[in-house]
Amino acid sequence: MKKDVFLGTIPALLTPCTADRQPDFDALVRKGQEMMAAGMSGVVYCGSCGDWPLLTDEQRMEGVERLTKAGVPVVVGTGAINTRSAVAHAAHAQKIGAAGLMVIPRVLSRGLSVAAQRNHFKAILDAAPDVPAIIYNSPYYGYSTKADLFFALRAEHRNLIGFKEFGGKADLSYAAEHITSQDDEVILMVGVDTEVYHGFVKCGAVGAITGIGTIFPKESLLQVALSRRAAEGCPEADLRARELAEAFSVLAKFDEGVDLVLYFKHLMVLKGESEYALNINETDALSPSQAKFCEAQFHQFNKWFAAWSRQGGVIAECM
Repeated sequence: MKKDVFLGTIPALLTPCTADRQPDFDALVRKGQEMMAAGMSGVVYCGSCGDWPLLTDEQRMEGVERLTKAGVPVVVGTGAINTRSAVAHAAHAQKIGAAGLMVIPRVLSRGLSVAAQRNHFKAILDAAPDVPAIIYNSPYYGYSTKADLFFALRAEHRNLIGFKEFGGKADLSYAAEHITSQDDEVILMVGVDTEVYHGFVKCGAVGAITGIGTIFPKESLLQVALSRRAAEGCPEADLRARELAEAFSVLAKFDEGVDLVLYFKHLMVLKGESEYALNINETDALSPSQAKFCEAQFHQFNKWFAAWSRQGGVIAECM
């Protein structure tokens, strides 16, 4: 089972909007191509950043298909209110040749039932047997997949090749200790922007799925490269990776909150990308104080990074 897309950095794409708040698929494809040109290994669509609950199944599939036809490797988010819809997204991913699946737990209905989650995961994995898949753990989905269920599923579905952990240090450490260290063929991906250093250096992660990386691709790729070098035992890389993580901390923390899409779209607008000015729901907007705070952090980080990145040494080697 080919894992290449998961062995790098994968930005979770936002959904740009037209003037009538519909998905702007041309802009979506341009962003996907831009991310690949920057050095990403693929993109995710539709995860939380893509606003999957606000799109129709047809819109989500069109976005995935347009990206795939444009040559962008796509990891397809399977989030859905019911298993039938999740299975349809997985089957579509298999049909069009998507690069991977990000398997999201069953939500709302019987979300805390292990049996219900097992059957949900099995149905998705059955629908795309040739597509490498990772399970997505996130506290926002209300269910945490543990080692016993993961390996029961893997015993029957060899396309299940890894784990994306969105939780904090403790959750990443659990995944490393009890899941990915149990089978050398199972990979761990950091799924939250605040824990890139911990995931790579302390937990043996081999890839990252990032929200902030869509806005700051160069900086996010550098953070991963420095963390990889730190994991190999380079003290200078370890220091620089922690410095960058600290400087990134406020912007990265937007990834953990309920307003992550609103913040990330506002950051896109600050970069001059007007196709991200609108949200799908008209009432979804940052408060004036949130927007002002976001702008201050954006400008502060850019100024800091411009000076910090000129130091040379391992920073230059990893850029």
